[in-house]
Amino acid sequence: MELPRVLEQLWGLEGPARPGPKPTFQLRDIGAAAVELADAGGLPAVSMSKVASALGFTTMSLYRYVDAKDDLYTVMLEHAFGEAPILYGDNWRRRMESWAEAFRDGLRAHPWILQVPVTEPPLSPNQLSWMESALQAFHDTPMTAGEKLSAMLLVNIYVRGAVQLSVHQFTKSPEESAAADRLYAERLRYLATEDRFPATAAGLHHPQELEIDFDADAFADGLETVLDGIQARIDKR
Repeated sequence: MELPRVLEQLWGLEGPARPGPKPTFQLRDIGAAAVELADAGGLPAVSMSKVASALGFTTMSLYRYVDAKDDLYTVMLEHAFGEAPILYGDNWRRRMESWAEAFRDGLRAHPWILQVPVTEPPLSPNQLSWMESALQAFHDTPMTAGEKLSAMLLVNIYVRGAVQLSVHQFTKSPEESAAADRLYAERLRYLATEDRFPATAAGLHHPQELEIDFDADAFADGLETVLDGIQARIDKR
């Protein structure tokens, strides 16, 4: 089976060594350096040259480990997420709640993950362990393998969307977040006129109802709605 070299390395399946000096670093060193740059300055702060500089070697030397920037992203995600959490709970719903919360916490710790292009399903060890963990959460349900995968993706998409909408709440100070919310409300009030956007304008009479605030309770409420939908699918079977 032919695999991209970055996956061969992550899985410990790499073939004959490339010509040249013996590698000085491991992929985990590269991942750690790149994640540190991204945590400090966002994904745009990460480049092959900056990662190489942080590790003390040349950009060309970095290509002995990763062939392209997409490979670097794969290594970064592998390092940032780590292994999947152990899920506890006496039913699928409790297990998926804990999985979703762990996934949310990982995104909040490294919000730049939301900027990484998703070009293919997960294939690296840690990312596959997260997928396996979620699928195993449904082990006591009558859903088919395909239905379990769809359910997992639905929860994944909800978590990513919720964190994306509330990213300013944990990357800015409370004062900055409040100022951003006020500015949005002012602009919305100016632009959303009753003649063109009557439903939106009606909500402006109760602005708190339009606030995008995914705190712990709001996140749990939205997740409950998603899980209710999965339960309806299970009940049909």
